[in-house]
Amino acid sequence: MKELSQKLERLIETAVEKEEIAGANIVVIRDGQEMAFAAGGYADIEAGKKYERDTIARLYSMTKPVTSAAAMLLMERGLLDPGAFVEEFLPEFHNAIVASGGKLVPTVRPVRICDLLNMTSGLMYGGDVTSVCSMETEKLFDRIKEHLYLEDAMTTQEVANRLGLIPLQFQPGESFQYGTSADVLGAVIEVISGKTFGEFLKEEFFEPLDMEDTAFYVPENKQERLAKVYQRTEQGLELYTENHLGIMNAMKQVPAFESGGAGLVSTLDDYAKFAAMLLQEGSYQGKQILKPQTVHYMTNGSLMSWQQEVLDQCWEGIRGYTYANLLRIQKEPGKSPMFTSIGEYGWDGWLGAYFCNSPKDRLTMLLTMQLKDAGTTSLTRRLKNVIWSELCGGRRE
Repeated sequence: MKELSQKLERLIETAVEKEEIAGANIVVIRDGQEMAFAAGGYADIEAGKKYERDTIARLYSMTKPVTSAAAMLLMERGLLDPGAFVEEFLPEFHNAIVASGGKLVPTVRPVRICDLLNMTSGLMYGGDVTSVCSMETEKLFDRIKEHLYLEDAMTTQEVANRLGLIPLQFQPGESFQYGTSADVLGAVIEVISGKTFGEFLKEEFFEPLDMEDTAFYVPENKQERLAKVYQRTEQGLELYTENHLGIMNAMKQVPAFESGGAGLVSTLDDYAKFAAMLLQEGSYQGKQILKPQTVHYMTNGSLMSWQQEVLDQCWEGIRGYTYANLLRIQKEPGKSPMFTSIGEYGWDGWLGAYFCNSPKDRLTMLLTMQLKDAGTTSLTRRLKNVIWSELCGGRRE
């Protein structure tokens, strides 16, 4: 639909002109057919390099749905029990402790795999100075960053085991807290598969799905397609070159730590294949990557009521959604701050990548940008509202 593409392009170009973003691209697919594509702005402002369809973007937390799918694959093969204790795979989770009321107390029960999938483990990210768990996690990621390019760089399993030594924010299953659970899950997948997480994903997903530009690094012959990262400042957009969450900004080498929570890069067309596989009940071009029942389980989960209360209080931007299997899942569209449909699922990333599948509408929306601290932006919501109003009747059930 040429008209829809033009509307989306104008929104992106206006955001570029206002220096909301440096550049972005978006694709909309329904029933396997491309309904719209748009791109605008720059992947590299200084070099005058346009943001193109094949621009490679750092996914950050949009890595998590891929990690979830990897866990689901092991579950359907009988190799991973979501009720199993994490300490069975990562020994440092044995005798885990919880920071409670200014004291350190033993866990009532060990952390389970399902706690990792639903962010109910008590693991946190850094940045909260009021939390022992968060501050200790921040120190660990500082250590990862300091040794990122050295021979003693911490591996995926070493990072996960170190996370197991940090006090949890709450008793496992007691609450909800977005954090490092997916990084630990990636390490569990390594232990079970006997392969690095990157090797497992390549063999089981990226090669069967023909995702040639998706990996934990960008080889030299593709570096020119990797977008630069920008940050908003009082002086306008400025280049951002720091490493974050143990992820190399330059993405020039295979990392020792292959982060299941944030480490992948990809392109619109690559991630669209992953999204299509999920929307088609695990099938892609005649290949059954996941079983239909597996995809149904993955995309229809829900937090317990007491966990949902915490999510609703702390995350206003995803009102109406629950969280399960490393995905946001829409349960009450009428509460959402943007157009959506019941059952729509997906996730976003720290630099603004955004993914959603809507089974009811048979529709996929994929967006990438590279803006520090972006998440789901105002531009993302405006783009999504245009798409839903054009293709889904703008209904909010």
